[in-house]
Amino acid sequence: MLNRPDKSIRERLSKLETHLNNENPLLVDIVPRFKKLDTVAYKMGLLDNSESYATSIPWWPLVSVLGTFSAGKSSFINNFLGDQLQLTGNQAVDDKFTVITYSGSNEHRVLPGVALNSDPRFPFYQMSDEIDKVASGEGRRIDAYLQMKTSHSDKLSGKIIIDSPGFDADEQRNAILRLTDHIVDLSDLVLVFFDARHPEPGAMQDTLDHLVGNTISRSDSEKFLYILNQIDTAAQEDNPEAVVASWQRALAAKGLTAGRFYSIYNMDVAVPIKDEAVRQRFENKCAQDRAAIFDRIHQVEVERSYRIVGALQTIAGDIEHQVVPLVKAAMKKWLKMVLALDAVAVGLFIIILFIFDQWFDSWALFSYDFTSENILSSIKLGATVLGFGAVHYAIRSFSAKFIASRIDTSITIDKNIAGEYREGKILAGNIKKAFLKNTQPLRSIFRPMPVGWSMRTKRLLAQVTADSCEFIQTMNDRYTRPSGNMAEPQKLDVQQGDSQNSAVEKPNTIESESNASTI
Repeated sequence: MLNRPDKSIRERLSKLETHLNNENPLLVDIVPRFKKLDTVAYKMGLLDNSESYATSIPWWPLVSVLGTFSAGKSSFINNFLGDQLQLTGNQAVDDKFTVITYSGSNEHRVLPGVALNSDPRFPFYQMSDEIDKVASGEGRRIDAYLQMKTSHSDKLSGKIIIDSPGFDADEQRNAILRLTDHIVDLSDLVLVFFDARHPEPGAMQDTLDHLVGNTISRSDSEKFLYILNQIDTAAQEDNPEAVVASWQRALAAKGLTAGRFYSIYNMDVAVPIKDEAVRQRFENKCAQDRAAIFDRIHQVEVERSYRIVGALQTIAGDIEHQVVPLVKAAMKKWLKMVLALDAVAVGLFIIILFIFDQWFDSWALFSYDFTSENILSSIKLGATVLGFGAVHYAIRSFSAKFIASRIDTSITIDKNIAGEYREGKILAGNIKKAFLKNTQPLRSIFRPMPVGWSMRTKRLLAQVTADSCEFIQTMNDRYTRPSGNMAEPQKLDVQQGDSQNSAVEKPNTIESESNASTI
């Protein structure tokens, strides 16, 4: 494996830096830090040279909208954008994920799923491969799962909104849940919608399990907002607050005892409320909650910056505190297994010699007269040594594959630190591949340190972590002023090799179609 990125990755990172220089200069200096982590990952075997940490995370602010069928997700999106983009109705009107992006054209465009699957700039790049893992052959039907729509709404400029299909059971459910997990991991804000017209949350336990039960233990659980929509239907109840309370109890039963819970409805199509006092109370509450949700959506650009710097810190920490100990533990198991199987092989060989000694002098294989030209004895001894070598390397290979196949089940990782752990991978890369790189034939089984790990690597990770703290302090200076001093915030000045890279404080610019096409 080469220890530097291939041409395609270098070009993508160059285009990313060009885009960030126009859209958010503060983030430009973060890309070289990702490149440093890439170098470490290439040496350790965590990444292929066709991969980069910088391209594994979305650089756009992402807002995902999840929920059940007819929970009002599409109506909410239309209301936020001020654009009738999404179809609405009481039945399932969209059975696929819709990535909504800004366009300079007033015309709405609907692009097929392949536009997302084949474009590395978007969060569903090569998603057909993931779908195939859930349902073999379904990846070829990518257009049945994904689509992209464009809108000219200024509220969409600089961010992406992902509208999801409902979670009601159907033949695509497993693939939809896989895609849902993917966008939840990438999103800066997740809006989870429920329908107040179905006051029995017990009938939706499976949905609650996935939308609530699987999120409360996440380190980023604060990015989830839980929204009870269509609450106007409860205005005729003797105690409408009981409807809200029942949903809060259902969420609490899944472990959600904290977090933001909102209740809203679409005033344009609301059920008429005859009692003026009740109507006023519902409208005020709806307007208040809707404004709070909209404000969080507008904040995702700020949260995006912290998310990206946080990913930089997490990856650096994962490599040192998660990957290295895990690989070293796997290497120790591998050493013990190889030595044990070598001992078994030698024991079996000796037993075989004793058995064959009854018919001929099998121990003569190891007798050699160095003063004579005993060619036959030399061949026998050489063949024996080669045989032992072949058996030893076969044992090494078998033991390595056996331990690698069990890494994801025999070693646990704190998800709050390392993030999602699927198929032996954490955010820092592929642990199995990193371990297998240490079991190559020319590498001694007694070497304790993983490939690519040294004091120099440790210092590099420490520098990246320190730089990320500097980035966070700079962002804090941009967005906060604890002292009340109105002086200009300090510019970031972090050394990069022999040169100085300074983050220039510039206002964010609206991302046009031409800018979006450069990444």
